[in-house]
Amino acid sequence: MARMGQVLIEAVCCSADDCVAAEAGGADRVELCAAMALGGLTPSLGTVVEARGRTRLAMVSMVRPRAGGFDYTAGEFAAMRRDAELAVQEGVDGIVFGILRPSGEVDLDRSAALIDIARAAGRETVFHRAFDVVPEPFAALEALIALGVTRVLTSGRQATALAGAPLIRELAERAAGRIQILPGGGVRDTNVAELLQATGVQAVHLAPFATRADTSGQANPTLGFGPGPIPAEGTFQVTDAAVLRRVRQASNRA
Repeated sequence: MARMGQVLIEAVCCSADDCVAAEAGGADRVELCAAMALGGLTPSLGTVVEARGRTRLAMVSMVRPRAGGFDYTAGEFAAMRRDAELAVQEGVDGIVFGILRPSGEVDLDRSAALIDIARAAGRETVFHRAFDVVPEPFAALEALIALGVTRVLTSGRQATALAGAPLIRELAERAAGRIQILPGGGVRDTNVAELLQATGVQAVHLAPFATRADTSGQANPTLGFGPGPIPAEGTFQVTDAAVLRRVRQASNRA
């Protein structure tokens, strides 16, 4: 945890090794997640256990079952509840989530259900950057305050927190200590001082990643295992039973 008067730095981490590096680099808290190329998804339970066992830093864990939006099916939400319960059981200090209605407004009932899980164990709750796509940010802020959310992660509805600094400052002023405002999005050593001055907030969230090579697949470099390009924002892939039925029918004729 940051010392009195010191800026609090939260680092995104995707593995136990990342958490160890974050602690060595001077982070005060980590947000543990998976699949950063998709904006961050729920980490595996094994990752949570190993990460929690290898760092003394405060740790919040992402609860996000898929990319492509924030309006979840009943099955997806059931998984979110279970993931939240398991993360809390394994000692994380808080959970990170964002649930919206089809209109883009905060889903109050489902958010409250996750908050109850965290609150029962004395843990924090963080509403992530789903906040940046709500139709009315100030109304959403008041709704999250009423729910008892600990803090909101936001870029000020812009591509970077620095670009969104005017809104971040206004959110912090309106919050008036009732909820924490955490700027995140494109934070780097080259702009963090300017961001802090522009927002008046004394905490930042960043993904301090560097690219590392893994040569284990170099014997066949033309082969990839992903489904192709990442789907456009606002879309996601699901299993299509009709496709499977067609394959079954075709295979039966073979």
